[in-house]
Amino acid sequence: MAERRLPNEEVVRQLVERALESREAGSAPNAAAPSASAPSASAPSASAPSASAPSASAPSGGAPTTGAAAGSAPTTSAPGHASATGPKTVAIGADHGGFALKGVLVKHLAEHGYGVTDCGTNGPDAVDYPDFAHVVARLVATGACASGIVIDGAGIGSAMAANKVPGVRAANAHDTSMARNAREHNYANVLTLGARMIGEGLALEIVDTFLATPWGAERHGRRVAKITDIEQRYSRPQNEDTPR
Repeated sequence: MAERRLPNEEVVRQLVERALESREAGSAPNAAAPSASAPSASAPSASAPSASAPSASAPSGGAPTTGAAAGSAPTTSAPGHASATGPKTVAIGADHGGFALKGVLVKHLAEHGYGVTDCGTNGPDAVDYPDFAHVVARLVATGACASGIVIDGAGIGSAMAANKVPGVRAANAHDTSMARNAREHNYANVLTLGARMIGEGLALEIVDTFLATPWGAERHGRRVAKITDIEQRYSRPQNEDTPR
């Protein structure tokens, strides 16, 4: 019987802490953030992972790497005029089915002034989409990034995984109307995409629409508050060890 692989909580925690550190460093005057194409010099490359850190292509316990190696700082591309702590910060992740489209979106977002935290994966080797959705969702839930994008084959599984993180409202969209509705009516803060369902051009339009659409009127907020109430009602207290 195959061993069940579980997400490595320690790696996810380290990624979130690193992102928060990057955000604080980015708020300092003239602070320079590493580019998405040039990981931090202190992080080993994806082709030669540290012996103590799993690679993106074979994550230990299904844990993704960010930038280059698990536990290393997420690679962040932040143009000089974009604040690392402002609303134009996006965490983006993908599995093997979405990594190619992720590269297109990272470049597009950076060119349009967004600070991008790339959570991996960075190659075609098979990985597990819940791990990358988890990291992106945590970065949004903690406030390290204002919005998140996760890409897999269909976008459905990543939405399910991301929505397990309290405070995250992930929506799968395959056209601009769905993206607009998700933001305006449902106050979505994470967008999921299916790389096998849409082309690059449409994906760019969906992302632009999602990020440009503000949350809607108060009546929508009241309904979203009810979603949050349901989430809190079924959330397990952190000090409770017994499964629900």
